[in-house]
Amino acid sequence: MKKSLITLALGLGLSISAMAQDIVDVAVKAGNFKTLVAAVQAAGLVDTLKGPGPFTVFAPTDEAFAKIPKATLDGLLKDKAALTKILTYHVVSGKVMAKDVKAGAVKTVQGQDITLATTGGVTVNGAKVVAADVGASNGVIHAIDTVIMPK
Repeated sequence: MKKSLITLALGLGLSISAMAQDIVDVAVKAGNFKTLVAAVQAAGLVDTLKGPGPFTVFAPTDEAFAKIPKATLDGLLKDKAALTKILTYHVVSGKVMAKDVKAGAVKTVQGQDITLATTGGVTVNGAKVVAADVGASNGVIHAIDTVIMPK
């Protein structure tokens, strides 16, 4: 079965790595999460987000990070504990596709709740999902337009 799946994938022009891209690989390949990927690396969370999951990541785009003053962002990138707290606040356990999002509070990996809303599109603590359902082998990414901050 495995061999035939691999043969089928290769026959369709897919590489084995394309079939197994995790959240970090997908974010890197997307090209609009450069700051997020740098932050994940600085916080030491690469292995976690390459792990089995599944995870749902509300991923701020580079434009979202650009809303944070440069000095503040530079300071966060040097503060591993604060950075980890913020990044894990953007992650929930499980793979939740946009069509399955229910309005209300959801516990993040960081431990605090985020508030999801579905009126006029999906939002997370008021940040708009600008690209939904970006699939990965270990979960899903929903790109958001603002970095959300824990309390």
